[in-house]
Amino acid sequence: MIVTTSPKPDDALRETAKRLARFLGARLVPRKKRSIARLMREEGTDTVLVVTAEGPRLYRAGVERPFVYHPNTAMIRMRHLLRGDTDPMVELMEIRPGDRVLDCTLGLAADAAVLSLAVGEGGEVVGLESEPLIAAVVAEGLRTYSSGSAAIDAALRRIRVVCADHLDYLRQCADRSFDVVYFDPMFRRPVEASSGIGSLRPFANPAPLSPEAVREARRVARRMVVMKERQGSAEFARLGFAEVHEVGNSVAYGIIRVDAP
Repeated sequence: MIVTTSPKPDDALRETAKRLARFLGARLVPRKKRSIARLMREEGTDTVLVVTAEGPRLYRAGVERPFVYHPNTAMIRMRHLLRGDTDPMVELMEIRPGDRVLDCTLGLAADAAVLSLAVGEGGEVVGLESEPLIAAVVAEGLRTYSSGSAAIDAALRRIRVVCADHLDYLRQCADRSFDVVYFDPMFRRPVEASSGIGSLRPFANPAPLSPEAVREARRVARRMVVMKERQGSAEFARLGFAEVHEVGNSVAYGIIRVDAP
């Protein structure tokens, strides 16, 4: 893969492109007014990360839309929280200001953003993303996205993105070091109407959640382990989530309380 910039980049864009190329171990090439298709052809690659003033855009040959960071429905949920409304996920997790939450499958960081606002300045949300390309785009988006709300922007900036496999990371965590450990793996049966996840899917890790990861999460969590899946998914039973709460028309949350027998 290669990293490049939009045409006529300023110094800030060039520095961002250099930083992301180092992180990804990718070649940094000048744009030279070339189209994405021409870049792929001339540079012999099928994947191009373009650094623009609006954030990174990730292109792959054969994929219709580029992957870009956007908070999507998290923005609506965060504005509801700021108005004093509730959020079903925050309620189910019993999130309190000052909590530490480990999001093991960061993706677009939509849930991490809501959780970051809910835990406040005294809390912490760590987001793990196993795929370096997604981690790079999302981390940069969280760093630079402007929502028009100081409170929302601050919540985005507070999320600590770590590019790591969640099982490896959990193994090195101390016992009871996070209040909640959260999993939102790629659904075994995708919700096709979910446009927000569509551009992410070609770059995401499709591996199912393992029982070992859930066991480690139970050790690390002080309060509960939570998994998001499609309603009716057999994953809840397979992984030992006996307490399941359906939310909306398609999503459910499985909960394992660490003090449960």
